[in-house]
Amino acid sequence: MKRQSDAPGVNRRDFLAASSALPLAAAALTPAPARAARRAQRSRQDPIRVGLIGAGANVRNVQIPGFRRMPECEILAVANRSLESSQRVADQFGIPRAYSHWGELLEDDDVDAVLIGTWPYMHRTLTLATLESGKHVLCQGRMANTAGEAREMLEASKRYPDLVSQLVPTSTSYRLDNVLKGLINEGYIGEVLSVELQRLQTGDRTGPQGFADTGGELGWRHSFEFSGYNALNIGSTYESMMRWMGPGDRVMAMTKIHVPYRRGPDGLMTSVAIPDHIDVLYELANKAQVHLRFSATTGMSNGNQTWIYGTEGTIHVDRDQTIYAGRRGDAGLSEVPNPTEEQAYYRVEEEFINAILGIEEVTMATFETGVRYMDFVEAVYRSAQSGEAIYLPT
Repeated sequence: MKRQSDAPGVNRRDFLAASSALPLAAAALTPAPARAARRAQRSRQDPIRVGLIGAGANVRNVQIPGFRRMPECEILAVANRSLESSQRVADQFGIPRAYSHWGELLEDDDVDAVLIGTWPYMHRTLTLATLESGKHVLCQGRMANTAGEAREMLEASKRYPDLVSQLVPTSTSYRLDNVLKGLINEGYIGEVLSVELQRLQTGDRTGPQGFADTGGELGWRHSFEFSGYNALNIGSTYESMMRWMGPGDRVMAMTKIHVPYRRGPDGLMTSVAIPDHIDVLYELANKAQVHLRFSATTGMSNGNQTWIYGTEGTIHVDRDQTIYAGRRGDAGLSEVPNPTEEQAYYRVEEEFINAILGIEEVTMATFETGVRYMDFVEAVYRSAQSGEAIYLPT
């Protein structure tokens, strides 16, 4: 067995491992103002030209189709883990230019905007380099490895106010968001007293039926080097909950690694640094207590559930995302109508391109939102390590 720090690169994007030796300036040899001025000379009728850095499954299955639905933009270039990999993606999707390194893509003056589709450990480096090259940036969720890196990204975005900086938001709660925000904000349940929420994996990335995947493969989500403080889906869940009831305050947590070793790409068993079972307590602004439970080791569990208790009523969301609610005096909970046409839906690429065109402002998700959820995930880690309460922001 070996420790994770001795492990080779996990699964893919080996080309990014060398990026730490490449100064940011190498990815932005031409100053941003000069680049922006040259692009401004193009006709306003020209489409927004997008470059992709990292083209994993989510980029191929979600972001590329999202951009291609918009006549106002064109996917012009891609830089994946190698020139061969970039070319395969380019051939598959009809992308004109394939690059062997992300620095080459950022040097392309015809690229107006960049989608960063890599693992979290590269998000800070690539975001800073993209902004310094004078290009708009849309970065995958799990904003960064640490809250400190996230803040560097936010500060960089403020230095370039004419460039759009956006994160891909979590989409797991879209169909719930409008109803839950309405019920809470309109006082249906009175003052929120407590929240019980569980997000239990039941066989998607874990073993059969959600049991502990003992001896399973080591992925980037198990590695502190590649994923940082991000564990399971605590950041995306907190992002959703901020939409419903605002940010939290004091955080306490306990974590556990039930599967301490996994099989690396070389076949050797390697130590795991990221917990697979987490319990979190935190307080809302009104001091209501929130209990979050996350796990990849709860075999045959009933999956995701949410309970929101108030002075005058209760809201329950079951594993199928059906919403139930009841008020004081009711015989029980009743299903709450949630018509499809009134639900929020995924439109990240549209919002990003529209923001560049000046049609709308970014609302989901801003870099400020990302810093808040990175503060939360880091607070969870720090509390679990110290046994103490951690106050937000960290």
